[in-house]
Amino acid sequence: MRLGVLDVGSNTVHLLVVDAHRGARPLPAYSHKAELRLAELLDEDGSISPAGVEKLAATVREAMVVAEDKGVEDLLPFATSAVRDAANADHVLERVAAETGVELKVLSGEDEARLTFLAARRWFGWSAGRLLVLDIGGGSLEIAYGIDEQPDAAASLPLGAGRLTNSWLPGDPPDPADVRALRRHVRHEIARVVGDFSRLSAPDHVVATSKTFKQLARLAGAPRSAEGPYAQRELVRASLEEWVPKLASMPAAERAALPGVSEGRARQLLAGALVAEGAMDLFGVERLEVCPWALREGVILRRLDGLSGNGTP
Repeated sequence: MRLGVLDVGSNTVHLLVVDAHRGARPLPAYSHKAELRLAELLDEDGSISPAGVEKLAATVREAMVVAEDKGVEDLLPFATSAVRDAANADHVLERVAAETGVELKVLSGEDEARLTFLAARRWFGWSAGRLLVLDIGGGSLEIAYGIDEQPDAAASLPLGAGRLTNSWLPGDPPDPADVRALRRHVRHEIARVVGDFSRLSAPDHVVATSKTFKQLARLAGAPRSAEGPYAQRELVRASLEEWVPKLASMPAAERAALPGVSEGRARQLLAGALVAEGAMDLFGVERLEVCPWALREGVILRRLDGLSGNGTP
């Protein structure tokens, strides 16, 4: 069957179309992205602005046209932290449903962590043993650990790269005092949950998902995306620690010229690097592997798990 996953995130609205069957690997068929940056469309009270709601509805309508053109049979629409944390979340969901017919399911932070963990487990398999999974989104950081397909511990922190950039790093390049303040904030937040994981056995394999980790790994010498999803991509903490001060000294335009860094993500890359560095340090991770599957694939896999053998719910 042809599935469509509509992911309304803090940075982008992403429609991923896959051909999928229970027991088989989902095969990507088409990808449609729009950089909406909902995290930047907030009023002072934390509500998504009227203009932002209108842009979101228009973007969802556009995605629905694409889904129809590509023959999507079943659409799985969801929203993450940008909508979840908005002061007017209910109003946003009602407007989108009224104007597009799409009822977005708002995932909790723990839902995000668990579904991302499922995707990583299926990608690496049982031989990976105990997994620690890190995911840096635009609005939040998700952490999950476990030996099965459901994590034994999961946490979500408001440490997304877009959120932190907007709140803590107004300058371009940022003021060194702001960078130090953000570094302290990030480490304080992560330290609050480290104990929930450190009481468990040490992980056998540490993996990371998200565009932020992919870009940081590319800076540190990982293969280009053009080399495909099966090329092994690693991020070593020592390399990351060398890059953080370099990124802090660069304006966004200079970061955008770096290997693997997109213009749209360049401004928030420093905040993402500070979160990655803090998480790797506080969890005692020297090296991690980047997983090509993440939240969207986790949503697809969970949907497929709910199908009967003949493909019906």
